[in-house]
Amino acid sequence: MSARIRSIIGVVVMSVLLVLYFGFAGVRAFALLATGTPLAVAMGVALLVLPLIGVWALVRELMFGARATRLVDRLAAEGRLPEEDVDVSPSGRPDRDQADAAFPKYQAEVEADPESWQNWMRLGLVYDACGDRRRARAAIRSAIAKSRG
Repeated sequence: MSARIRSIIGVVVMSVLLVLYFGFAGVRAFALLATGTPLAVAMGVALLVLPLIGVWALVRELMFGARATRLVDRLAAEGRLPEEDVDVSPSGRPDRDQADAAFPKYQAEVEADPESWQNWMRLGLVYDACGDRRRARAAIRSAIAKSRG
C-alpha cells in the first residue's frame, strides 16, 4: 500500500472519529443547556462552541492537505520535485548536516523568484522531508497563495 493511500486512510479515520466526538459533545451540550442552571448552561455553551472551532480547524486542515497535494501532483507532472535524499537515523530523524546542506539551493530559488509557487512548494517539500514541519507548512501556504494569484 502506498504512503499516499495510507495517509488518506489515516485522515479519513481521524476525521470520522473527530466527527463522532463532535456529535457526542453536541448531545451532551444540549442536555446541559436544558437543565437551566447557570453553570450547566455555561458548560453547554462551551461544549457547542469548542466543537465548532474543531470543525473549522478540521476543514481548514483538510483543505490545506488537498491544495498541497494538488500542487505536489502538478510539480510531479512538470518533473520538478526535489530529488535530494537525506539519510535518516533508525528513529526516523533526518541527518541534520545533510538537511542543512539541502536548504540553500531551494532558498536561493525562492529569493530569485519569490512569486513562483513552484519554488515555494519545492522549498516546503525539502523542509518537510528534513523534519522542519513549521517552516514546511509556512512555505507550502505561500505556494498555495501564489498558485491562486
